[in-house]
Amino acid sequence: MFQAHPWHGIKADSNSGDVHAFIEIVPSDTVKYEVDKESGYLMIDRPQKFSNIVPALYGFVPQTYCDKEVGAYCSEKTGQEGVVGDEDPLDICVLTERDVTHGNILVNAKVIGGFRMIDGGEADDKIIAVLAEDQIYNYDDISEVPGALLKRLKHYFLTYKIDPSKMDEKPEIEIAAAYGREEALEVVKRSKVDYATNFGK
Repeated sequence: MFQAHPWHGIKADSNSGDVHAFIEIVPSDTVKYEVDKESGYLMIDRPQKFSNIVPALYGFVPQTYCDKEVGAYCSEKTGQEGVVGDEDPLDICVLTERDVTHGNILVNAKVIGGFRMIDGGEADDKIIAVLAEDQIYNYDDISEVPGALLKRLKHYFLTYKIDPSKMDEKPEIEIAAAYGREEALEVVKRSKVDYATNFGK
């Protein structure tokens, strides 16, 4: 009769794995899709710039929000004062050996770590996870992920917002650190608190 809103209508915790991840874009996409927060429909945000290709399934964890708690945790870990959350759902990358041909799907994901990304003074953490029960990408912590794959992920996030007309300007995005599973779960926990504070349980 109806479809649940992918941000507000689906719980964060999955039945298998650690979290649900709503996937917006996949590596074969040539445009960046993003959920319209009001309607829940997937919309085109912008074309992918240059040859940037997201190297994993990419989306967000439902019923999460990056606000005061997530920002304060980033400040605590980096020593940078006044960091605030980006006021978006918590982003997540899901690694899998299988080809997934389209977004607008829900997957069960096991959290293994993340990037502490700061974009224009705002905490914009990228949680890294593996598809639950994936037989090849069966990592338990980011320390087990091949370095080349992590470099590919970092390069994507450091360059995917670059405006071709402003190539000479210093980017506002930085990845302050990569962190393991326990810190990633703390970020997820805090984003759930921020969600409850702003939207109720």
